[in-house]
Amino acid sequence: MPPKPKFTKEQVAAAALAIIKEKGVAALTARELGSRLGSSARPIFTTFRNMDEVRWAARALALEEFESYTGEFTAYKPAFKQMGILMVSYGIRQPELFKLLFMQEHGQGRGFEDALRELGSMAETSIRVIRQDYAMTTEEARVLFEQMWVHAFGMGALCAMGVCSFTEEEISEKLGQVFTGMVMMIKSGQLKRPVVRPHREAPEGEGQPEPLTED
Repeated sequence: MPPKPKFTKEQVAAAALAIIKEKGVAALTARELGSRLGSSARPIFTTFRNMDEVRWAARALALEEFESYTGEFTAYKPAFKQMGILMVSYGIRQPELFKLLFMQEHGQGRGFEDALRELGSMAETSIRVIRQDYAMTTEEARVLFEQMWVHAFGMGALCAMGVCSFTEEEISEKLGQVFTGMVMMIKSGQLKRPVVRPHREAPEGEGQPEPLTED
């Protein structure tokens, strides 16, 4: 019979998350985790197969904390802008958890949709709120969400990495500028206009590239 687990999955994941909060993702090793639990590393692997599983269990707990942190954003006006502000501020307040949630490398490149699915219910809730507040179609709301998420993620990553920091007023101002511009563009119907890609000047005699349109 396999040995009886000394710790539950919840206990191991909580200990792993505590290590990440204090010391970062790189500090999460079997030895460090065993020490945190007051044990050797061995009992951990009667509960989890490897440290990757431990890391994902810790990430699931971190996502719950993040959703709790941002959970009341729908009470604000504009609600979706508040979501962006909270995301950036999370990079300031919990830099190691921000890295765990949004800045982990993957062995293979993934599509943008795959990355958004890891956000849990946040994406669906945000798109629904945008549709309600700005009378947009699902497609329009998704475009706004994706563009704002990229911008807020970038600011949050800068803060989490200690590259720079922003005050709450600066976060609001910078996100507000992008948000207002995106809403104006969507409402003006420019989503379907040709997209002009940068290109080199063609030598004399060569044809010019055709403008590309969005699918």
